[in-house]
Amino acid sequence: MPLTKLEADKAKPRTDGKPLKLSDSLGLSLWVMPNGAKYWRLKYRWQGKEKSLALGVFPDSSLKMAREKRDEARRILANGTDPGERRKADKLAIVLAQKNSSEAIAKEWHKVKAAEWAPRHAQAVLKTLQTYLFPTLGKRPISEITAMELLTVFRGVEGAGKLDTAKRLRERCNAIFRLAVISGRAQFNPAADLVGVMMTPISKPRPSLRQEELPRFFEAINSTEGMTYQTRLLFRVLMTCFTRIGETVRAEWSHIDLDNALWTIPPENRKLKHKLKASANPHLVPLPDQIVQTFRELESFRLADNPYVFPSFRHPKRHMSEATPLKALERLGYAGRNKENGHVVTHGFRATASTILNETGFNPDAVERQLAHTEQNAVRAAYNRAQYLEERRSMLQCWADYLERVSNGDTAPPLPAAR
Repeated sequence: MPLTKLEADKAKPRTDGKPLKLSDSLGLSLWVMPNGAKYWRLKYRWQGKEKSLALGVFPDSSLKMAREKRDEARRILANGTDPGERRKADKLAIVLAQKNSSEAIAKEWHKVKAAEWAPRHAQAVLKTLQTYLFPTLGKRPISEITAMELLTVFRGVEGAGKLDTAKRLRERCNAIFRLAVISGRAQFNPAADLVGVMMTPISKPRPSLRQEELPRFFEAINSTEGMTYQTRLLFRVLMTCFTRIGETVRAEWSHIDLDNALWTIPPENRKLKHKLKASANPHLVPLPDQIVQTFRELESFRLADNPYVFPSFRHPKRHMSEATPLKALERLGYAGRNKENGHVVTHGFRATASTILNETGFNPDAVERQLAHTEQNAVRAAYNRAQYLEERRSMLQCWADYLERVSNGDTAPPLPAAR
């Protein structure tokens, strides 16, 4: 007779330690194990051999569910397939789908590329994928993802106004799918076809000061009481040497040679791809007289156990935060939520210097070398390795003299002619 739910509920283990087998019908039975666990089993024959198929655990799998699974297994058997082997194949397909999901392959690609990137950048790339790609397409087999599905993801990012993020996400998906194709886990790369349909971000120049705005800016810096003296000196270095904020606040006293008026910025402090830092050269910055004097003033604030020229006074072992000058600019009315006097960012000082020096007639190559820009022309990059050190020294001294006059109240006098 078929098994009843009451019989299944009341079934107790045998006292001899062997499984108790309660038959239902059509090969289905309930096995009550010595520890009290109850398992559904289906007995069937395949190619003359008796086999058994597990159909779940009672009571999580009820009697009704067990019978439905039994009937499905018998249909598979009637169609000429071993249900046990079908189950193994289905499990393998699930495992392969997980291994070949877009998330799995994206993480595989990220692991390889992260070895070449700075840790901070690697984390940012992974966060982008976790935020925009994985929630909707992460579990899908990468071979099944279509261009339309990817475009839907990208359009969502664009719709949020994050055009540059969408562009970078497409580039990363392109690399991920390329890995899938090369490794035989996908037949085509849908991201490659989307390059022409993405919205193009409009590049905006960094907010910077025009030449006629310099006197007012210096007046604001010189008259404010809401800025520490060290921050004031930091602005002087940034504007005169037009170095990047990151490499400036990371400057150590061991990098500064005041006797020879030279600042050596090591590769690890430069804005370079992580994989290039090990083989890159340091960036040499000749120091005009005013900046030599600035560093001598900063020496009076030097902390015994802190190697940095611009130390953090909240964290005695660390350097000043890159955000410090931005906060100071906001208080002056030039940044953040307070732009009543204009809009400036620290990177904009580089644009101001470059614009004025180029318009005045200084050697553009010397200006670019001072900016530590990478030569885009491969041939020039290979053969034009000149540091322009002495030319840059003369140029920076002219620039420092000019800024000093503006700071002292002159009405934007013209820069001396290029030498």
